[in-house]
Amino acid sequence: MVTTAPLLSPQRAHPARLPRCLPAPPLSVQHHAPGRLRPRLRLRRAPPPCEAKFGKFDASEAPAEAEAEAEAVDGGVAQAQPAEEDDSCLPSDLEGAIRQSGKASADFVNSGGLRAIAELLIPQLEFLNEEGAQAELWALSKIFLDTLVQETGQKVTAIFPDAGAAALLKYQWTDAQFKCASLSDRKPVGPEDEIAVMMIPDHQMLESVERIASQLSDDPIRPLIMWNPRLVSGDVGVGFNVRNLRRNFLSTFTTVYSMRPLPTGAVFRCYPGKWKVFYDDPNRPNRYLLARELTSKPDATDVERIFGGADEQSEESSSLMNNVTGVFSSVRRFMRVISK
Repeated sequence: MVTTAPLLSPQRAHPARLPRCLPAPPLSVQHHAPGRLRPRLRLRRAPPPCEAKFGKFDASEAPAEAEAEAEAVDGGVAQAQPAEEDDSCLPSDLEGAIRQSGKASADFVNSGGLRAIAELLIPQLEFLNEEGAQAELWALSKIFLDTLVQETGQKVTAIFPDAGAAALLKYQWTDAQFKCASLSDRKPVGPEDEIAVMMIPDHQMLESVERIASQLSDDPIRPLIMWNPRLVSGDVGVGFNVRNLRRNFLSTFTTVYSMRPLPTGAVFRCYPGKWKVFYDDPNRPNRYLLARELTSKPDATDVERIFGGADEQSEESSSLMNNVTGVFSSVRRFMRVISK
């Protein structure tokens, strides 16, 4: 005989079999919960990869809602994964950015690319190239080199500007999986080397860089990567022909990683992705909104046009064009940095 209890749903006909028909209560995930659910909760608590702004790179300054979002577990049940945001491609800190540049360079080399540039035009690296502060700069460069070795599995030679720095780092980095050389070496790149990396070459080293690039173009052909190059110079004494030679030489390289903060946004590229121009999210500090994706590197005119369009589309934000002078001042500042 079939009976129906007053508190049962009319869809359930037999109370004795009800516990086996209903799914586990969603608010009762305790120690007896299936083992496959608990790791998902732990993974959900991992911090999102895009909380820090270019100009700061300080995860402690991430917005409070991100931390609350990581803890958004109702009764032990993980919430649905949020949709990917515009700035999800951005690193969370400086070391993460350098690792990202190493991964982008490795992806380019693994795909058959031969000449690459990885540049991080961020304030934290501006003062590190000054005399007396290079130790920290070289320590950061080791992160890039280690990542490149791990991702390619090839023999990498790092070429530093002077013999003193190369000798010191070779002595300090006894566990390095790459070779340290300098431009003053008779043969910075040997026949056994598979990838050469020029560390922060400036415009005075252009002739040496071209010579090494020519050497690597011979049989066997091997990749050349320039990390944070400063080959462009605005010196008045530099002739037109020399400028053309530099421009033509640099045009043979692909910028596989670029990070340049602006007062109200940023320009970013990580191979194999496109160039991206971001502007500040007016409603969330330290976060970005995507203004435009480009297939080629944007120049000052492109940035002005893109920021103007973003300003017209956002009525809630303060006028971005009011800051356009600051934008181009920042661009000129970063150009001066890479010209040193």
